[in-house]
Amino acid sequence: MSFVSQQRMREFRLFFNQTIHPELVRMDRRRRRLLRLLFVSGVLMTALFSAALYLDVFAFTLFLLVPIGIYISYLFWQVRIFRLSFKPRIVNLLLDFIDDAHNYGTLSYEPKKFIPLELFRRSRIFPDMELTAYKGEDFIEGRIGDIHFQASELWADYYSLVRNRLERLFRGIFLYAELKVPVRGSFLILPRHRLPFFTRSVKRITQAGGKCMDAFVTNAPFRKHFTTYASRPAPVSSVLSEAMQHEIVDYFLRTQKDMYFSFRGTHVYVAVSEEKDLLEPYVFRSNVSFELIREFYEDLKLLLEIIEDIDATH
Repeated sequence: MSFVSQQRMREFRLFFNQTIHPELVRMDRRRRRLLRLLFVSGVLMTALFSAALYLDVFAFTLFLLVPIGIYISYLFWQVRIFRLSFKPRIVNLLLDFIDDAHNYGTLSYEPKKFIPLELFRRSRIFPDMELTAYKGEDFIEGRIGDIHFQASELWADYYSLVRNRLERLFRGIFLYAELKVPVRGSFLILPRHRLPFFTRSVKRITQAGGKCMDAFVTNAPFRKHFTTYASRPAPVSSVLSEAMQHEIVDYFLRTQKDMYFSFRGTHVYVAVSEEKDLLEPYVFRSNVSFELIREFYEDLKLLLEIIEDIDATH
């Protein structure tokens, strides 16, 4: 991790202690009240049903089912409200911290919106196949320097005829950015260990005249873990600086999360795999945790640093 990244992480830790931690404590008090309500309600309902069964009054037992059913629905609704309100509060605080940095415009957040399917397909990163499910959430939009970007979590599934079951095409964070100055040619950068799955994507770029450019990659760790295809002979450093290549490799080795890149003219697409729901709150245990927030922040920070790097390069 670079000195700048270390300094920014120290600033984030301070921001967490002063701003995010108090909000997590407040939300955790709400969670504990909700748990007490669930516990007391469970005890009372068990007692009522036990009394009804003991008295063996069938009509009274049936009568109890309606109000108890309504009350159980109310409890589930309260749990849902807690879960739905947690992430927007924390994400908005994170964005307030991030967009205070130099060169950042105001970042906006819409929890229910996500990157449209058209943009996902236009990236040409993933094999072009019929999807059985495509959904997402946590849409973030903003500007870094001259570059406008948007990002969200996405889930894309397809039906595998070979395995006769649903398979995951992608789950993670997907980012799209638009440059002011176009990249000369097209680039497709994939995790080397995932290359067998992406034969269709590679075939598509090679049919359009693209070739493997690994011989032009001077960064040995990056060349070891990623493979690069481009429509014209050009080093990967023309789209990602050497420093950013090191940052990406460090992140990949530390988190084991796959990363995919596509550069096409003025369009940039970045995908980062993530198999779990980020910032989804627990109900039966505390959410007052720096690690819970740090992982989401680091994922988002890396994507935005890539945009910063591209902005500086172009």
